[in-house]
Amino acid sequence: MNPQYALVALRAGHRCEYCRAPEAVFNFRFEVEHPIPTSRQGADDTSNLALACRSCNVFKSNYLTGPDESLATEVRLFHPRQDRWEDHFQVDRDTGEIRGLTPIGRATVERLRMNSSGQTAARRLWARLGLFP
Repeated sequence: MNPQYALVALRAGHRCEYCRAPEAVFNFRFEVEHPIPTSRQGADDTSNLALACRSCNVFKSNYLTGPDESLATEVRLFHPRQDRWEDHFQVDRDTGEIRGLTPIGRATVERLRMNSSGQTAARRLWARLGLFP
């Protein structure tokens, strides 16, 4: 486990900083990841660490950009230490989908596959239980 887990998890409120999944409903701790991967010269300090659920972390991988279909170009991904979630995303409580409000938000939703059927079903259930958002 990453030695910075406790600090990063507390700062994130024990939620994935990308899709806002609540860590409490999983049977394992979320992962500490680098929004700018160290393989891409990202810093290995708390200014470049974020809490991520397994799904978001796997699909983010070492990407820095994602496709924004409306602009037909690649744009940078959401960075939890630099960007405000509410500026880039909105949750549709009826469908459980996360909508990108900006090119950064749309690219992140697409790259991290935030709206898979499993993800949206889980969000609807978490919302009914009062755990999301």
